[in-house]
Amino acid sequence: MKKESWKPGNMLYPLPVVLISCRNAAGEDNILTVAWAGTINTDPPMLSVSVRPSRHSYAMIQESGVFTVNLTTRELTRATDFCGVTSGRELDKFQRCDLTKEEADLISCPMIAESPVNIECRVRQEIPLGSHTMFLADILRIHADSRYMDEKGKFCLEKSAPIVYSHGTYYDLGQELGTFGYSVRKKENKH
Repeated sequence: MKKESWKPGNMLYPLPVVLISCRNAAGEDNILTVAWAGTINTDPPMLSVSVRPSRHSYAMIQESGVFTVNLTTRELTRATDFCGVTSGRELDKFQRCDLTKEEADLISCPMIAESPVNIECRVRQEIPLGSHTMFLADILRIHADSRYMDEKGKFCLEKSAPIVYSHGTYYDLGQELGTFGYSVRKKENKH
């Protein structure tokens, strides 16, 4: 198989695409779409998001030191795209996308009610990297929509139709291929 050489860039796809909501000291709220986000630690629970310093939300996150991560779904795809390609400097993205603000419990920041999962975060560290600054954040609280809980109390995110981002295109997640550890799990005896 012949492979093409490309100049360095991001080839680690697909990526989770999330909506970051934030608030500045004047009480103005904004939403930013981020595809460079991920879990980075379990104890203490932490995540990271990388934001371009030119983005309106960047200064808001720096000023407040807090933000919420709102997971996206097939139903939220249009809002996800809109919040990534427009600036909140001149318009209210919550209003424009018909999204409902819900106040976070532990931080002064809105959450997006339509999102199946909202994660309250406090910035622990900023790391300027070049085109982006990475915000390392402590996860303070997680809110999960009870519609996606099964009878055993397990959260079933797949029922919310989550989406990912790859090379400029949004995709929903498809068929389950296996669960963690399935490759080494012993086969059940069927008598």
